[in-house]
Parts: sequence; C-alpha cells; structure tokens
Amino acid sequence: MSNIVQYIVVRSDLRSALSWPLGAVIAQSCHATAAVIHLNAEDADTVAYLKDLDNMHKVVLEAKDETALVKLSEKLKEHEIKHKLWIEQPENIPTCIALKPYVKDTVHKYVKHFKLLKE
Repeated sequence: MSNIVQYIVVRSDLRSALSWPLGAVIAQSCHATAAVIHLNAEDADTVAYLKDLDNMHKVVLEAKDETALVKLSEKLKEHEIKHKLWIEQPENIPTCIALKPYVKDTVHKYVKHFKLLKE
C-alpha cells in the first residue's frame, strides 16, 4: 500500500489574507478528506488505503488563493481525477481540495507544482 497517497491542497491565503485561525483551516482539510473518502468508499485504491489505517500517507500542499484552487479542480475534472472541492458554507468560499487516495504515479503530475503547506 505504500504507493497509495492522498493529496490535500489548502488555500494558504485563508490564514494570511483572510486571517482564518489555524483550527478553521485544518477543519477544511478534514471536511474535504472525509467527503472524498465517503464518495469513493468502494473504489479499490480507497479500500486498500483504509485497510492499513496506521500507515495512511497524506501530503498536504498549499494553493496561493481561490483562483489557483479552482483552476486545479477544473484540471482534475478534465482528467477525470476524483476529488472533492470543499466549499465552506454559508460563505460559499472554496477552501480545500482532497483527492481520493490514488497510486502516487497516477496523480503526482497534477499537484507537483504546489509546495508543502507551511505554518
């Protein structure tokens, strides 16, 4: 299972420009991750990923703003990469994308230009 990874891409400007607390940003990732796992619960990679809970591999990346996040979502849709774009309500703000678990080589090319999320 070591080659299955789940990528999460969070807007870095939520904390910097919009002054969201760290907990609120983490909650966005949790929402998106739970949703995409639920939506793809019967997918073979998701099933394999969840069979070894103590060794799940997630990579959390940052998108600079809403435009970059939405652009990524459109690219993923275009290439039929299953993901969840989390839109915080009632504000209607796109905050995070979680891809379903994939074999790394399948999806890395779509997210490799994003940096790891930092404080």
